[in-house]
Amino acid sequence: MARTLDHPSLPPLKAKFPQMKLLAGEFRDQTTVVVPRESIIEVGTFLRDDPALRYDLLSELNGVDYLNYPGATHRFAVNYGLVSTTNSRRLWLKVFLDPTQDTAPKTAPRDENIIAEGDPGLKVDSVTSIWPGAEWMERETYDMLGIIFLNHPDLRRILTWNGYGSYPLRKDYPLRGIGERENYKIVTRQGA
Repeated sequence: MARTLDHPSLPPLKAKFPQMKLLAGEFRDQTTVVVPRESIIEVGTFLRDDPALRYDLLSELNGVDYLNYPGATHRFAVNYGLVSTTNSRRLWLKVFLDPTQDTAPKTAPRDENIIAEGDPGLKVDSVTSIWPGAEWMERETYDMLGIIFLNHPDLRRILTWNGYGSYPLRKDYPLRGIGERENYKIVTRQGA
């Protein structure tokens, strides 16, 4: 028998957004709410500002590639781990994204062109206006999976270099890479 979710943040969310289709689930006592990508700012702002909820800390932000995952209906997701430090509660938000272009390794746009040339299906609003600590986490998710965060204050790669060419944590990225090690220019101490 399915049990009813009783997380204290769900009733205020449903009351505030009755027209929005919010899906909720629970796994290992962690509640996740799936939010439409165009509503992440509105929902995040409400969760932070509502006096009864006060989700004032974004403790984690990561991306997931669901390629070949059994039963998956979407390709990518962004997970937001929220903490209410005043109420000692945790809540996860999830936004699903589906690419409109081929995701196989190829030459990706450079950082300065990613907003204009990037895949529109992989664009979601940045939550740095709500939780400033999201800045580096969004940059890492962009660098590793190619998810583009609109209105980010400094969206550029953080682990690889500008012009790297692809996104290494995508499931269709080859395990041996696409020639980065073989073509990498070694900079010596004297040449730096």
